[in-house]
Amino acid sequence: MNFLAHIYLSGENELLTIGNFAADGIRGRRYKDYPKAMQVGILLHRFIDSYTDAHPSFRDSTRRLHKAYGHYSGVIVDIFYDHFLAKNWNDYNEQSLDAYIQNFYNSLKQHFEILPERFKKLVPFMINDNWLLSYATIEGIQKVLDGMNRRTKGRSKMNEATKELVEFYEAFENDFKLFFEELKQETETKRIALEKEYSL
Repeated sequence: MNFLAHIYLSGENELLTIGNFAADGIRGRRYKDYPKAMQVGILLHRFIDSYTDAHPSFRDSTRRLHKAYGHYSGVIVDIFYDHFLAKNWNDYNEQSLDAYIQNFYNSLKQHFEILPERFKKLVPFMINDNWLLSYATIEGIQKVLDGMNRRTKGRSKMNEATKELVEFYEAFENDFKLFFEELKQETETKRIALEKEYSL
């Protein structure tokens, strides 16, 4: 899953949410260098990624892309799924997407110094260009994929994947909805267990 889903699945604890958001910048056992709530967020992020990669609906989605994009297919589907979460936000949260995102940006600013270095570089761009809200439109997804393609020096061709998003839009959305209901339940169970283990 991409940024928006990881944030959404974190619950109400701010540091846990930041840990889940920034976990890709924290390798191996270095997560133990962070406050307990962030450690839980990092471990939850790793659980979400493992669960996602093994889920049949996610695999169905990646299969549509594999011939054209190879091992980048999973990354592309992560982004597509954030699009469907943003687009259908009112099905998952009573607060508006814009207000939810602004609260998260404020939390990032408040806790900026605790972020790993990679995310200290990334966050100002994310906030200035409002990446999270842009996921709700295909145009916004196109910008995200353009940026990711540039970071692979054009090798991934990810910028072309909106073709498949449009062509198989209903199928991708159905995969997402089936998958996300199960992911929500499994993640909540895991989060509660981790919070209990870490006495949060």
